[in-house]
This record gives sequence, structure tokens and C-alpha cells, in this order.
Amino acid sequence: MRRNSPPTASGNRLAVIASHLSLPPLGSPAAISGEKEAALATDLNSTPTIFDKIIRKEIPSEVVYEDEKVLACRDISPQAPTHIIIIAKVKYGLSRLSKAEEGHVELLGNLLYAAKVVAEQEGLADGFRIVMDDGPRGSQSVYHRHLHVHLLGGRQMNWPPGWTGREDAAEAEPRSAPMRR
Repeated sequence: MRRNSPPTASGNRLAVIASHLSLPPLGSPAAISGEKEAALATDLNSTPTIFDKIIRKEIPSEVVYEDEKVLACRDISPQAPTHIIIIAKVKYGLSRLSKAEEGHVELLGNLLYAAKVVAEQEGLADGFRIVMDDGPRGSQSVYHRHLHVHLLGGRQMNWPPGWTGREDAAEAEPRSAPMRR
């Protein structure tokens, strides 16, 4: 079940988080158009990410689970009654699943196992969805430099996710035969 987040000193968690970033206000056209370019220009090894700041407790978040390898907190812009982000505490240079190598298997397993634990803790026995965006076509709109997964539940999920049936044929790339469920 979704719980209301405790108010922050300012009363607005998004404003508090935005104040830690040197970016335009969240959701503004400038932020949306410039976030990818800004993230791609970031030095991966020296600039703390928003997730680094959440892990170090420099940014307020509603932590629902934490162990030595992962931290899970409620998303500030939930897409379901339960929407939790599960963040790897150590980056290991992995920001996208498509960049994973054999040495990342343990990290990936830790993220998925934590998702299972959190789903149980949140009472999602009737089902949930795990989402991991990868790249621009996968809607990875903010390049956090931290691999993370989204745990969504508390409502009926639809299949296929995000499909409107109105895809612009000119933008679509050739695809193999559709998968049947």
C-alpha cells in the first residue's frame, strides 16, 4: 500500500531534491531538454549523482529497505500506488544493463533479490513489475550513472507496457515478429 511521504522542512520533496542539483527546476522544459546533455557531459568518477546523495542521506528520501549493497526508497514521482527505486550502493561503472559484463552478475542479482524482498514487505503478493530502463529508446531519460530498478505494484499492470497502438511508423525501427504471451 502507498503511504504518504513525510513532509520535509520545505514541504516539497521535489524542491528539496532540486536544490541539491545545479539544474533548472524539475519538470521544466529546460530541465527536460537539457538533462541528457548535462548527464552525458558529467565526469563519471568525480560528480556525485542524485543517487549518491540519497545513499549518503544528503537528500531526503523515504527509505523502505537498506542493506550493505542496496538502498530502496519511494519514487518522488510514482507511476503506481507502490513505486520504489532500488539503487546499487556501489556503481561498479555500470549505468546501463546493456553495458553489463560477467563481473556484474552479483550486483544484478542483489538488485533483483532486494526487489523481491521489498515486494514482500510492501504486500505485493498478488504481483508487481520490475522496470530497468536502458538507453534513449528504452526511456532512460536521466542518466544517473547508477544502475537501478523500479518496483511497481498496487494496481493492474498492462501489457505491453507503454504501448498506445499509435506508434509512428516512420520512427519505428524494423522489428522481429511480435512475442506472444
